[in-house]
Amino acid sequence: MPTTTIGDVARAAKVSTATVSRALSGSTAVNPDTAARVREAALRLGYRVNPIARALRKNATGNVGLLVPSVSNPFFTMLVDELEQHLVGTGMNLYLCTSRDDVDIEAKRLASLCDGAVDGILVSPCDAARSGPALVGAHQQVPVVQVDRSAADVDIDWVGLDDMHAMDAVVAHLAERGVREIALVTSNAQNSSGRLRTVATRAAGTRHGITVSRVLDGTFSPDWGAEAAAALVADGPLPGAVVCTDDQIATGLVRELQRLGVTVPDDVLVTGLDDVPHAALLTPSLTTIRQPVSAIAAEAVRLIESLLHPHAEPGVSPRTSLRTAMRGELVVRDSTRRTER
Repeated sequence: MPTTTIGDVARAAKVSTATVSRALSGSTAVNPDTAARVREAALRLGYRVNPIARALRKNATGNVGLLVPSVSNPFFTMLVDELEQHLVGTGMNLYLCTSRDDVDIEAKRLASLCDGAVDGILVSPCDAARSGPALVGAHQQVPVVQVDRSAADVDIDWVGLDDMHAMDAVVAHLAERGVREIALVTSNAQNSSGRLRTVATRAAGTRHGITVSRVLDGTFSPDWGAEAAAALVADGPLPGAVVCTDDQIATGLVRELQRLGVTVPDDVLVTGLDDVPHAALLTPSLTTIRQPVSAIAAEAVRLIESLLHPHAEPGVSPRTSLRTAMRGELVVRDSTRRTER
């Protein structure tokens, strides 16, 4: 069956091929009635725009890459959804891939995205110390914006949670509950979020008169939360509260504490961070920090758009990278509400 060409559409709509091209690209330079006639002819004839040819003509793909450490973590699922929604309004498509928390895989994904697949990249680096070189290399080819996590010593835009404010809100809340000693269950090995939240919790403890008696370092996962809970119970006695630097850790920790006969919140208070959908469904429901995911996504899209379509005046030096920290909201639920006895 012969392939329908742009010339066929032009003849059917009684316009030039240039008008067809402009109409199907969404150009406002085409009269609305003419554009509608072109779209009707294209649909009737089964004409499809060749994305490769269009990219070559425009020197742009219309695609933005998104590279995250994992989609099994509900926070990144939320982030992907919000980014996709905000990109819809720009007319750009989203290409999603994961690094599986592996810096070598991350570097390969970045190189693949830069090889003509996308115009820009949104990335949550998996390793604060080692992701930098690949990010810099990618940024030399296409605009890059870091989202949520960041790599150290790179001059690349970043937008994410204000971790210092988040942990201060958690510790201040526990101080109001009369807690004087906490254990911190976190993930410092690779990602920037875990490291910042650990530093922030220690600093908040000093401000609010709470001792951080133990720091247990693992991964952002329910399995690590369960392992940390078992270690805390085995070492005993339990502190007044356990602060977890994400809801995944908190989920595993609460379940294991319950299995071991420890009651939350009567025996120990527990907090998380992110406010993923299941945080409110746990028993007890989880006190946590709600990340401003929609606002973070909107700002990330705005930043990538500003890099893709700069409006700098002639002779003005390119701007320095921007770091935008957004405040979360403390959501108090049953895991820090002791029942009356």
